[in-house]
Amino acid sequence: MESAAQEERTRIVLRPTATPLPLGFLALGFATFLFAALQLGWLQPSEGRLVAVAVLVLTVPLQLMTSVVGFLTRDPGTGTGMGVLAGTWAVAAAGTALTPPGSHSDVLGLALLASAVALLVAAAADTGKLLAAAVVALAAVRFAVTGIAELTASSGWERAAGVVGLVLAALACYAALGFLLENAWGRTVLPVLRKEPVGDEPGVRPRL
Repeated sequence: MESAAQEERTRIVLRPTATPLPLGFLALGFATFLFAALQLGWLQPSEGRLVAVAVLVLTVPLQLMTSVVGFLTRDPGTGTGMGVLAGTWAVAAAGTALTPPGSHSDVLGLALLASAVALLVAAAADTGKLLAAAVVALAAVRFAVTGIAELTASSGWERAAGVVGLVLAALACYAALGFLLENAWGRTVLPVLRKEPVGDEPGVRPRL
């Protein structure tokens, strides 16, 4: 009787869940670098459609995946920030692909400004991981400056957006490396300005 009862018991196995932030930040760095190269004149305007396709194929799905995993691991800051980023890059890429090379769009400009506000809300809510919040806040600045460039058709604002985009790419890559090393070693290796202990991050548990 005892052995039969034991066989009927349900066994639950908990697997450690890695943080999805590095994936989302690397995807962010990829997209902002390509668009910055376009805005700074490193790429010809005619190559904007290829940039848009690359961002739609790589960045958007990876950040959507990061958003879903963030919500599943009870990390609303990551889920919200990455979801808004994925949608914004999709809008920016679609706008670039559907308009003539080198042109500007008031609709895209307003959409980017609205996205910047949404990202600031997500950054303000994520107070546990200050570096992650800083990346999202800088992304908001990047989209705001790009939105102004779209609305004004100003080459100066466009160059400024490109410069901010390069800084964002560097910060996003640093954050990705910092969180990757932290997750692999189980302790802080590079400063990530975390307020809560490593093991207390939603969905991240110490190695079994």
